[in-house]
Amino acid sequence: MSKKNAFYAQSGGVTAVINASACGVIETASQHSDNIGKVYAGLNGIVGALKEELIDVSQESTETIAALRHTPSGAFGSCRYKLKSLEQNRAEYERLIEVFKAHDIGYFFYNGGGDSADTCLKISQLSEKMGYPIQAIHIPKTVDNDLPFTDNCPGFGSVAKYVAVSTKEAALDVASMCATSTKVFILEVMGRHAGWIAAAGALAQEQEGDAPHIILLPEVAFDKEKFLAKVQQTVADNGYCVIVASEGAQYEDGTFLADAGSVDAFGHKQLGGVAPTLAKMVKDELGLKYHWALADYLQRAARHIASATDVEQAYAVGKAAVEAAIAGKNAIMPTIERNGSSAADYSWSIGEAPLSEVANVEKFMPKEFISEDGFGITQAGRDYLEPLIQGEDYPPYKNGIPQYARLNKVLVDKKLEEGFDVL
Repeated sequence: MSKKNAFYAQSGGVTAVINASACGVIETASQHSDNIGKVYAGLNGIVGALKEELIDVSQESTETIAALRHTPSGAFGSCRYKLKSLEQNRAEYERLIEVFKAHDIGYFFYNGGGDSADTCLKISQLSEKMGYPIQAIHIPKTVDNDLPFTDNCPGFGSVAKYVAVSTKEAALDVASMCATSTKVFILEVMGRHAGWIAAAGALAQEQEGDAPHIILLPEVAFDKEKFLAKVQQTVADNGYCVIVASEGAQYEDGTFLADAGSVDAFGHKQLGGVAPTLAKMVKDELGLKYHWALADYLQRAARHIASATDVEQAYAVGKAAVEAAIAGKNAIMPTIERNGSSAADYSWSIGEAPLSEVANVEKFMPKEFISEDGFGITQAGRDYLEPLIQGEDYPPYKNGIPQYARLNKVLVDKKLEEGFDVL
């Protein structure tokens, strides 16, 4: 097999460790120069491929590439750009393959969630039909932890750690002031359909009565009366109540508590803030003083408090993707396989799953992880979550501030005609 170049792209919402996967890809590819020529990265994800804006990774120093391992966000630029189906817009897929052909790219590494897995699969299938086969490997990434087949998703462990720590620290603040001030604190976290991130707030609990006292999950239908009764009783018992709420909390009919009435580029409902919605309920119905906070980008950008386990796994799936491609594999996703059932005996290894089964499938919190009242998690849920937040992997600091990679992002010369309209 003749040596081909590789293309790597980041997709969707970024994480604290997606660049660790990029580091795994680039460093591993450099160790296999007999099989892989240059590594190109898409400027702003798949959009960079469509616009033929390819970053020449060889123009970055080895020190900069190594620093990606401890750098948050998407160093090469990510995008929320969903390719339509082959039937709707075949031209986009054909354009990708034209760009890959022009730059002698034979390996496609796509680092993202469920939509990205679908794109990766389609490119693999169409490239074969067009007579220019591309080995397409999907690299799992999502803070939502909702990809199937993999035990957990790189990016989730660090968000889980951030949410657990933030819940614990904010709860201490509220507890110290509740006698004369705030009685209810609400932390809104990400999680549109799956409640993994909200559930991680429970890891702040060390003994009976510890915060969070209420966790709201998309998997459990929201009951206003039951919720308010729980808040009132918790305040009566503890003097305060801490709530961790998933942005995707919804009523029994599937309506989001925070439905803003619009959709994003992927067709997903735009959510307008569940925390202020809940805070208004608490004020109007119970008359209690409240505060709320939106974890938002802070939770997925917090590399300073990343889980060491998460960093290691993110690097490992990037490395495994390259090794799979060199071994001739195609249309697969490296997965994380769990060994052991608790934090004490936890270990993991790398497996793989076919993209035909991964694409567009969401993994939700199983019932056995959710407490009987629906406001918390079980021991089984804790046993699943706890190992994923273990260990610290601090970035280097200078003058009290973390030091992160700064890329040159040198683009290669274009070889195709201009004029492909993307946005």
